[in-house]
Amino acid sequence: MPFTKTEFPGLMIYEPVVFNDSRGYFFESYNAKTCLADGVDIKFVQDNQAKSSYGVIRGLHYQLNPHAQTKFIRVLTGIILDVVVDVRKGSPMYGKAYAIELSAENHKQLFVPQGFAHGYAVLSETAEVLYKCDTFYNKESEAGIAFNDPAINIDWRIPLDKQIISEKDMVQPLLADCKTNFVFNP
Repeated sequence: MPFTKTEFPGLMIYEPVVFNDSRGYFFESYNAKTCLADGVDIKFVQDNQAKSSYGVIRGLHYQLNPHAQTKFIRVLTGIILDVVVDVRKGSPMYGKAYAIELSAENHKQLFVPQGFAHGYAVLSETAEVLYKCDTFYNKESEAGIAFNDPAINIDWRIPLDKQIISEKDMVQPLLADCKTNFVFNP
């Protein structure tokens, strides 16, 4: 199966079968039947795409219930360090971060269920990121966590003097003060 479970319940890595030949490559980046075979029964309703330069750190973002989003993330060009933090109260992994390198070359994708804050750092000169969402964006439901929260201690792999952070992300609360209405359901 193309999905690999992580130590975070519900968080999975998707590695598609890639067919290479002299013309290039082909793979299915999303197939509902393949997902269903691995227990992923999600209807995606929105695709988001972003292009960023080296050093950009986006996140950590999420939407609160009832507008929480499941995300399926992949990289079209470049390399990112994709990071999620479990914000589900009662989860054995609550407040812990998971990081994975996603790139146009490795074709890996990250399936992020509701209840995780998400962010990424651009490790290449530029990167284009595409992610599917199962719920529409809702501004009133926006929430986040400080990308540099010392309690989480994420190594973004970008030197401090090269980090490019939005004003919005500079004022996100620490994990201890963040809004969350997620409850872990084993």
